[in-house]
Amino acid sequence: MTDNKKLSRREALTQGAGGAMSLAAALALVNETATAADDTYTEPEIVRIASDFFGMTSQAVAKAVSRIFRDLGRPNAYITGEEASGAIAVGLRYGSGHMTRKGYKRMKVYWQGPSIGFDIGANASKCFTLVYQIRRQEEIFQRYPGLEGTYYFIAGIGVNYQRSGRISLAPMRTGLGVRAGVNAGYLSYTRERNILPF
Repeated sequence: MTDNKKLSRREALTQGAGGAMSLAAALALVNETATAADDTYTEPEIVRIASDFFGMTSQAVAKAVSRIFRDLGRPNAYITGEEASGAIAVGLRYGSGHMTRKGYKRMKVYWQGPSIGFDIGANASKCFTLVYQIRRQEEIFQRYPGLEGTYYFIAGIGVNYQRSGRISLAPMRTGLGVRAGVNAGYLSYTRERNILPF
């Protein structure tokens, strides 16, 4: 009998308000997800930007980008720049460029770092780095160790991954010179050029 009892006006209003609140929460979540997606870059966007930057065909760049997107997903920033590196067992790498994010001013960044390992040679290269999970611009300024076993050479582009906390970087490099081997190290991103890479 009680199941068939009509709802009082207060009960109806309470249930209606609860439903409206649930709907509002669901819409907020959808909106937040859409906004987050809008802050990231799609694979075709990155292929186009990287192709223009490297001066390579989109087909060549697409192979490297596709691998990174498969591993890490959509980035919410990228860095374009140039770097030079050299090694005889102990290596050094120096670079500079600009970080770009949707809705933010381009920001100048420098990076430098040492490496140790079975590594010899020197090169100068263009570097296009995908940045993941960055929230504040200043978060880029820290050390990023390289992740072991993440070096790929795809269509003339070298790719490796670096991570610090939740932030991941995926530098793509192409350029002149020869540098071969296996090394372990880190890159430190800074506001100003540092001569000492440590």
